[in-house]
Amino acid sequence: MANQDVTSMPRIFHRTKHGHIYLGDSLDVLRTTEDNSIDLIMTSPPFGLVRKKEYGNAEAPAYLDWFKPFAEQFHRVLKTSGSLVIDIGGAWNPGTPTRSLYHYKLLIMLCEEFGFHLAQDFFWWNPSRLPTPAEWVTVRRIRVKDAINTVWWLSKTPWPKASNRRVLQPYSPSMMELLEKGYKAKKRPSGHDISDKFSVDNGAAIPPNLIAIPNTESNSAYLRYCQEHGIKAHPARYPSDLPEYFIRLLTNEGDTVFDPFGGSCMTGEVAERLNRRWTCCDLVEEYLVGALGRFVGSAQVERPKPESDSSYYRVPRPGLLWNGREEPLDEDGGRVRKVKPKNKGSGAAVLPKSNPSVRSISVDDKNSTIESFVLMPVASEESER
Repeated sequence: MANQDVTSMPRIFHRTKHGHIYLGDSLDVLRTTEDNSIDLIMTSPPFGLVRKKEYGNAEAPAYLDWFKPFAEQFHRVLKTSGSLVIDIGGAWNPGTPTRSLYHYKLLIMLCEEFGFHLAQDFFWWNPSRLPTPAEWVTVRRIRVKDAINTVWWLSKTPWPKASNRRVLQPYSPSMMELLEKGYKAKKRPSGHDISDKFSVDNGAAIPPNLIAIPNTESNSAYLRYCQEHGIKAHPARYPSDLPEYFIRLLTNEGDTVFDPFGGSCMTGEVAERLNRRWTCCDLVEEYLVGALGRFVGSAQVERPKPESDSSYYRVPRPGLLWNGREEPLDEDGGRVRKVKPKNKGSGAAVLPKSNPSVRSISVDDKNSTIESFVLMPVASEESER
């Protein structure tokens, strides 16, 4: 992202056995890259967020114009069998509890204007994501936690090379039971005819397009390296399992992987470990100085064990807490902000839960339009958090 005043051409910052890191504008690197020479572009560009981040990001309305030169180069340098994988998060519109469509517009632009095909859309679920934005999720309680990033898998043709056998998962307990007890072939209510082949044990399951990876890196070799050398770690890193998933799915050993928004070079670290040739670029030298920590010594990867419960994430089915009690919805959709008194000793009024009184107070708020405070019972709010 061009948040730095870069006036010189990119230079090679670091080389490894299989790849190299460029310091400079990745557009300049792309313009000197041969046509049809890259097997996979795996990247997480700066998101089109409302708030400006220190690593640089175009605001949502200008995002498409900013991305167009990259799209043109991506299409040119990709092989016909190659893939472009973009991890991109959504954004909220300023001041309202509604979502920006910028990343969907990006997808449409890439397909309709630049000729990419949407091979498949993935959703990266981060189970450790905090409940934000707080104003809509934890204060007004009118939206749920936003815990996914969209991951667009695009290609130059409808037939990029790929194999889902590279990313199989263990069978679920219910599938193991079905395989053990057998399955009676029959037609489902949808009309889909389930054949006897459904009960064949193939050793593992084909995964869905929902990828569950917590982004909780806290004691990695990279972070320890940054800490030991007094380097500020890159503030927006994706977990190694995400690029590894697509590098395994879409490339062979010796293929070429490119990350134009390298940041801390997580893509490069994974590609190096998997014996792919790779190139990463970034504009900020401090981030690349920290990235060197990924290439000191041999990379040690701690793999989760299939038999361990901690290797799985349980997702509760809706309805587990549906007990027939429903608080009435606010007709204004949450436009008026409701806050609870702090506590009994603060001097604020604490209202009986069964008979709340309401009063309004005019206030100013920098982040949103708040017309009044409405005092509500304390107990119900606290019991839900």
